[in-house]
Amino acid sequence: MKIGIYGGTFNPPHLGHVTAARAVFELLKLEKLLLVPAGLPPHKALPAGSPTPDQRLEMTRLAAEALGLGDRVEVLDLEVHREGKSFTADTLAQLKAQYSRDELWLLMGTDMFLTLQAWHEPERILSLAGIAAFGRTEEDTEELFSAQRDALYKRFPTARLFTLTIPGVIDVSSTRLREELAAGEGSKRLPPAVYGYILRENLYGTGANLCHLPLLKLRPVALSYLKHKRIPHVLGTEQEAIHLAERYGADVEKARVAALLHDCTKKLDMAAQLALCRQYDIPLDELEQTALKLLHAKTGAAVARDVFGVDEEIYRAIWWHTTGHAGMTLLEKIIYLADYIEPTRDFPGVETLRKACYENLDQGLLLGLEMTVKEMQEMGNPVHHATIEARDALKG
Repeated sequence: MKIGIYGGTFNPPHLGHVTAARAVFELLKLEKLLLVPAGLPPHKALPAGSPTPDQRLEMTRLAAEALGLGDRVEVLDLEVHREGKSFTADTLAQLKAQYSRDELWLLMGTDMFLTLQAWHEPERILSLAGIAAFGRTEEDTEELFSAQRDALYKRFPTARLFTLTIPGVIDVSSTRLREELAAGEGSKRLPPAVYGYILRENLYGTGANLCHLPLLKLRPVALSYLKHKRIPHVLGTEQEAIHLAERYGADVEKARVAALLHDCTKKLDMAAQLALCRQYDIPLDELEQTALKLLHAKTGAAVARDVFGVDEEIYRAIWWHTTGHAGMTLLEKIIYLADYIEPTRDFPGVETLRKACYENLDQGLLLGLEMTVKEMQEMGNPVHHATIEARDALKG
């Protein structure tokens, strides 16, 4: 297996990192990519006020998901949790012990490649992995690479070197980006979820007030809570909520906020969900105590109110978006159905349900509830009492 290893301070991980990593992954025909945030980089001191190692680790995880490589990309914490300086030679030795039969390639930009001979134990590095160096700008030409390749081959005859210039790669200065973020700019140079995490954690002097975020900034913050594969669903739910709110005269902005936050705790496991239930004193019935799928609506509503200061109407729309309940408000119906019929949903009967929702909201809601009850019964799963009560109330 060909494995790429891409390390750095990732302070923060930006679109330059993402586009370069994806391009090298494809050009080298790698089968796995390991991203390794440095704990204490040996070549430079982190600027004052930098995020903690764990925060840089989390941002790197969000950036990794933006690569769209699924389980072929992994973020490692081995340097973050290692004491002392993060020497690449030590990291490669550790990885070579783990992947002893695999072919390792160390990815790096031009500036790192041109100083490789001055790194800590360069001969050890070159014995453990090949070097895949990439140019980030048009100035990083083959002429620039060739002189360094010749020098390295002369000093390290067995080295494996691969150099390439990546056309169209996004060139980003981390120093300048941090300055832009402090000035309220720079969002376009970051994966949206990474930018949202920066706002969430008030990193780089952003100082965002999460309880008064405009929708333009709420969206990336909401996305930072999600697994990458769920982002299209949440954005689709937002768009469907807009259409339904406009069709039936609901508050469009409230519908958008509820849609963006409705799955904000979806990726948490059972232990984390139950911990949030204890934190927010959320009562659970017998079924909810064991059904993970039911908990994210309640914990998501609690987080939306606690962290983002949503009002009671939005809170309840998130709370009931999974089960529904008898006597639902207009906004609750819209979020329940937007979640159900958004454009990425693809299941038997979805087109019929979409059509019904725009002809008559209550008839669409009844059909959706009946479909849910039928599906759960066919799977042999218990149906939450609130769903049964909502269906029966609409049937009269």
